[in-house]
Amino acid sequence: MNLELRQLRYFVTVAEELHFGRAAERLHMTQPPLSQAIQGLEELLGAALFLRSRRTVALTAAGQALLPEARRMLAQALELPELVRRAAAGESGRLALAFVSSADYSVLPPFLRNYRAQYPQVQIVLQEATTDLQIEDLMHGRMDAGLLIPPLPDKARLALDYLKVLSEPLILAAPSGLDALRASGPVWLKDLPPLPLIIFPRPIAPALHDAILACFRAAGITPEIGQEAIQMQTIVSLVSAGMGMALVPQSVSNLMRPGVEYRSLHDLTPQVETGLAWRRDNSSPVLQGFLESLRKNTLC
Repeated sequence: MNLELRQLRYFVTVAEELHFGRAAERLHMTQPPLSQAIQGLEELLGAALFLRSRRTVALTAAGQALLPEARRMLAQALELPELVRRAAAGESGRLALAFVSSADYSVLPPFLRNYRAQYPQVQIVLQEATTDLQIEDLMHGRMDAGLLIPPLPDKARLALDYLKVLSEPLILAAPSGLDALRASGPVWLKDLPPLPLIIFPRPIAPALHDAILACFRAAGITPEIGQEAIQMQTIVSLVSAGMGMALVPQSVSNLMRPGVEYRSLHDLTPQVETGLAWRRDNSSPVLQGFLESLRKNTLC
């Protein structure tokens, strides 16, 4: 025999009235089936819940222990329809979102603010990761979505959808105090001293790596690669330490470090794109809600 919510409702009503007749009236039933239901509940639980006499009804110690738990279970049962509705509408649940470090200085904060305002009950799990790692996690279902730098490899295009959310130019991040930076405004790459270049490793971000080197080639410069780093904050910190210069997406200028100057370039620079990728077969209502919010607030 299984415990039924109906039995708990009967028990709570009798416990509140401490009178089987009045409890039966509240429940719109007659007293004999109510007494039988309580007896069945006591048999199921293996303990008497009420002390009965001709004049009084009182809770036993077991009944007193059961009462708050029974009320809690009944309250939770009443909440189930709303819980299911919220889950089906993407208003509750869990969203696992990965992001490249540059997104932390551009699209990620406003997207999260807007989404949190619309879906405050969704648990957001964030993970910073490079594009290559994100694609692996997305392909294996370990993440719901990822803010990354395209292009997607051929194997991923068959399984992932993609939405462009930002396009921005590359700018210079250089150590403060360079003669070429004395004047305000944009600079030419050819006017900079031959500082080592700090850059993303090509296997991690081939499109960004190639775009940066293409800028120098167009200026007739073959830079010496001094350091490689996979996070924007590390690249900027190395510039701050005087280890070299870097070309970074424009939004990275929001990352302030002492000893670093950001400048736009006279040189023609390619646009660096950031977008969101997700599994095409992921039908999660939470993901669909995030995509809807992102489309309404996209920056590009």
